[in-house]
Amino acid sequence: MKRKMLMALLVAAVAGLMFGCGKKKDEAPEPPVEKEEEEEKPEEPPVEEEAETGAPEGMARSRLTGQWIDEEIAGNRPYAIMIGNTVDALPQYGIAKADVIYEVPVEASYTRLMAIFQDIRGLEKIGSMRSCRHYFIYFAQEFDAMYAHFGQTVYAEPILEQDNVNNISGADYTIESSFYRDPNRKSPHNAFTSGEGLLKAAETKGYRTTYEEGYEGHYIFAEDEAPVELADGADALVVSPGYFVNKPWFVYNEEEGLYYRYEFKQEQMDAATEEQLKVKNIIVQYCNWDYADENGYLDISTIPSGGEGKGKYITNGKMIDITWTKADENSPARYFDASGQEIVINQGKTWVCIVRDSYEERFQCFDTEEELSAARAAE
Repeated sequence: MKRKMLMALLVAAVAGLMFGCGKKKDEAPEPPVEKEEEEEKPEEPPVEEEAETGAPEGMARSRLTGQWIDEEIAGNRPYAIMIGNTVDALPQYGIAKADVIYEVPVEASYTRLMAIFQDIRGLEKIGSMRSCRHYFIYFAQEFDAMYAHFGQTVYAEPILEQDNVNNISGADYTIESSFYRDPNRKSPHNAFTSGEGLLKAAETKGYRTTYEEGYEGHYIFAEDEAPVELADGADALVVSPGYFVNKPWFVYNEEEGLYYRYEFKQEQMDAATEEQLKVKNIIVQYCNWDYADENGYLDISTIPSGGEGKGKYITNGKMIDITWTKADENSPARYFDASGQEIVINQGKTWVCIVRDSYEERFQCFDTEEELSAARAAE
């Protein structure tokens, strides 16, 4: 009898346990502590995504060179500065730090330079500064740059007054302290500015100091590990753009992968650093032109006639023919290869030679400087 009672109690206990377990199963189970910690832990960017961006901490791509620079500087608008380029204007100061240099004909077949700087901090002397020609303003606008000069022609005045042009003029009495005269130079080759002076001028004028929203840059740059080689291009070891007076040329240094600049039968130097000018890329851009008046002032068109102009792209000792287009006066020029694809250029500094289209045949390339000298002696 006792055994039957014990068996009954045991069955009831087991049933109770089973019933109790079944009741708990119907309730929402508490998640394990470990699972709660995993779900509540903040997500961090995957390592793969960081590697894909490739941006070093605190750095960003320069829109002028494609290279990594301080991210605070990368967002700043550049300054386009007019620089004299005659014998009396040499040597120039500060120009070695320019990221892009435009060389453009002016009257009497001289050329004038427009040096474009991403970072002007620490530059104590820039120049000598010269006056504006109206077509330079449009080239500066292609880079969303503030435009600095000392004087201007009558043709430039209405353009400089446009609201979309941020004009920094040495003749502006409100910012005259941003410029100075070097007593060791003869006028008009004695006007200079500085990085600090230009920053002060922009602040005084209330100009926007960062890139305009939506501005994407002028060039498409090669990736860090994929430089442009132009393997099918023609050899371009010694390059002569064909200008009449200064007769400049570039010599390719294979070890550095850069083109060294010469003019007036000598190295073109920056007097501030005693450094010869050198660049990674050369773009030759043929432009339509005419005389603006009987005084010899030029009217160089920054928009190609018929919608498309010709040119050349040179880098790493090679050269290809290109074409170029431009949507309007203030838009960047776009360059295309023979297949119609927009070209990719190498990271680094770029020299743009604006050449009058009627003198296209004066452009020449040689294997050595001796060949260049022989060709010029035969002219």
